[in-house]
Amino acid sequence: MLTDRIKDLIARARIVSFTSWQSHPAASIAIFQAAEDARVYLTDENYAQIAALSPATSNLIPISQLLRDRVVEIIDEARIQLYTQFPHIAEPGGGLYPPERAEACWRDFWHYLRPISYGLAGGNSEYTSAEGLKNMQALYQELQVPLDAMTVGLEGMKAASLRRLDPSQHAIVTPYFDHLIGQLKSFTTSHE
Repeated sequence: MLTDRIKDLIARARIVSFTSWQSHPAASIAIFQAAEDARVYLTDENYAQIAALSPATSNLIPISQLLRDRVVEIIDEARIQLYTQFPHIAEPGGGLYPPERAEACWRDFWHYLRPISYGLAGGNSEYTSAEGLKNMQALYQELQVPLDAMTVGLEGMKAASLRRLDPSQHAIVTPYFDHLIGQLKSFTTSHE
């Protein structure tokens, strides 16, 4: 059962922010914000609108769409990597036990790829909210989330995503993953 504090932290752990995206018109930001408020991936119609409003970043939209379209298999590969490095994590006593904890982890991965896809579509690798991340860190501490495993999972998502892209796109995509991986790693270093 979730405590009131945990419910409050969940509500405030919104890690996406578009406040620094000054190069985008307000109508474009509104599309991103509506998707974020609904906690959904951008639709093909959204992508078309963003490309029309912000043509300078339209070359990144196909990459964002590919990540959206392949999210399930990307997370499945990340899960395999996580279980390879932490073979007992979903067993009694492990950080992802009982099964509901593991399911919450996979949902988090789904939600992590979503802001990465927003950042790509908007051409902005600085897509996180400091306040939202602070609340996410507090939530993870409260729930005793295994941060080392979450980081491995994000790195696995990055590797799985890069495998689906042309090698010429790797340098373009990497900063979007590295930004979020760095933020998650800071959760562990900030209280060591």
